[in-house]
Amino acid sequence: MENVQLDRFRNRLIELRTELENIAVSSRDATRPVEFDQARVGRLSRMDAMQAQQMAQAANRRREQQLIKINGALRRIESGNFGFCSGCGDEIDQRRLWADPSANKCVPCASK
Repeated sequence: MENVQLDRFRNRLIELRTELENIAVSSRDATRPVEFDQARVGRLSRMDAMQAQQMAQAANRRREQQLIKINGALRRIESGNFGFCSGCGDEIDQRRLWADPSANKCVPCASK
């Protein structure tokens, strides 16, 4: 892969990482424990708050997993392994990389 293309992928990955980190900072309040003060909040409202908290925590876990994948892709760029399937060693189609620059497997290997 050419250096120009690698730079584009690197920049895209850095943009994605920054975006995910910004979302994580702005959503920290949503993952805080829910208060169980019945004088302030009714039972259904607490249940709604607990459900929203669980959804925020799940989104946070997905963001963390995506950040791990992005950082792995940035390390592969630096080591010269970016764009090669970790399963079979073949080149990953660039259309797949543009769709998900953190992908580390080609479509056939990812389908297995």
